[in-house]
Amino acid sequence: MLIDAIAATERTKAVRMFTLVYVALFWAAMAPLVGASEAKLAFGAPLQTISQHALPAHGMETYRNIQQGGPFPFEKDGAIFGNRERILPLQKRGYYREYTVKTPGSRNRGAKRIVCGGPATAPETCYYTTNHYASFRMIVP
Repeated sequence: MLIDAIAATERTKAVRMFTLVYVALFWAAMAPLVGASEAKLAFGAPLQTISQHALPAHGMETYRNIQQGGPFPFEKDGAIFGNRERILPLQKRGYYREYTVKTPGSRNRGAKRIVCGGPATAPETCYYTTNHYASFRMIVP
């Protein structure tokens, strides 16, 4: 029975090691294919980009409002975004602010947001999410 427990532990370790190696090899193989259309996150994972002109109409409207300093339709627009998910590059608290992208047909703010980093009136970088912070795409010119 003890031998079975040791064997099970060793199998678990082997599976974990295989998984880590597989993920590392996958990202190494994907790196040449990713090219300039992706940026890097704090932990080195690729972050897809989206052209500001490819944003949906409501996204472009929100992005323009951010660049102009408002007006914003929702009370929470411009609130500090804590990056608790740690998907965006790590920065000091207060660096990121969130803005709502209107979702037609939604009874609330919906899941679409633009999160910008840097000064509120002149952000250094902005990110677009359609799934309430589960993933982001960096907005590029």
